[in-house]
Amino acid sequence: MSEEIKKSPEPGRRKFIKASTAAGVVASVGPWVVSPSVLASSGEVNCTIWTDYIPANVIADFTKATGIKVNYKELGSNEELINQMKATKGAGVDLCSPTNNRSGQWSALGLLQPFDYNKITTLKNVNPAMLKVGDTEWNFGGKGSHWLPFVWGTEAIGWRTDLYSPPGGTPSYGNVWDKANEGKTMIRPHSGMLGAGLYMETIGELAPGDVWKGYTSEDEMRRVWGKITKFCIDRKSQIKLFWNDTDSQKNGLLNDGVIVGQTWDGPVLAMKSQGEPVTYQAPKEGAMAWVDSLAMSSGAKNVEQAYALINYVFDAKVAGKSIDTHGYNSAVLGADKYTGPAYKKNFAEAYPGNSLANLNPWPAEPQWYADVRTEFRNKFVNA
Repeated sequence: MSEEIKKSPEPGRRKFIKASTAAGVVASVGPWVVSPSVLASSGEVNCTIWTDYIPANVIADFTKATGIKVNYKELGSNEELINQMKATKGAGVDLCSPTNNRSGQWSALGLLQPFDYNKITTLKNVNPAMLKVGDTEWNFGGKGSHWLPFVWGTEAIGWRTDLYSPPGGTPSYGNVWDKANEGKTMIRPHSGMLGAGLYMETIGELAPGDVWKGYTSEDEMRRVWGKITKFCIDRKSQIKLFWNDTDSQKNGLLNDGVIVGQTWDGPVLAMKSQGEPVTYQAPKEGAMAWVDSLAMSSGAKNVEQAYALINYVFDAKVAGKSIDTHGYNSAVLGADKYTGPAYKKNFAEAYPGNSLANLNPWPAEPQWYADVRTEFRNKFVNA
């Protein structure tokens, strides 16, 4: 899949993100349908999903409409989710939210169950190219999709507008490693290292395309990541903060002395909408793009209630209300039509010019890749 990403002039994964922002796309809106059995039983649904993906106001509206209580546990990382699900065999979780590139780490676990598309009345609202990822990469054992696209976003460069301006006006992953910013930057270790690799390609310390070759074999990965790890260790004094979740990114920029970092789009753009002196933009090397999901645990006890919640959040008006709050983007076509001016302004400023065509979608990761990456990540963090 990584070769397809790099060779195609308009790769499939770029197409599905581009399609979700296409002008003039209008998704059908409501009425979403809850089965009589759900309304009769009310009950609850247990979710382990990324922070704010289903905002509190949306949860309140859903509960008011259905009587279903949503127990929402915020997710910090894919590793945290996998470890939790392994430990409990999926018990206590109805819906969770693995990222699109992690299929290789879930396929053999037996911790998810396939969806019954006939129970999803708002499925027609969802970007069909994103749905295809579930139908292909997450179709475990030929039993159907175990993954529904929900929220998409990117990782790029965020900074304090009152304290910093990228040289030349266009950000770069290299801003994190610029000596002028020593002790004032932040990254998430493993993705920050990949960003460093993309920057290294532009300054001749890696050959063009080396970072993506690392996905083709363990030998190639060790060759490339060995160089990346040395680069990062030699410049570790640059890093003020290693982040791993939404709150640590926000605190880094607002309270912990960080002036520039490699961040997710949502936390920074949510703060920007609230008037904080921060901004976020795709760098010249290309933002890293991902899609987070709704997936149903094989241990789910509240299946009908889970389908009711899925049907609700796939309504375009509801999706628009959600992305207006958390700052990411929706897999629901036309959701942006139901957002306010701040979301639209933030999106345009985050992805100027050809930024959307220049995205770097995360390739699917086999388990060996995740294991070796953790090895190099730990070597850097512990140096």
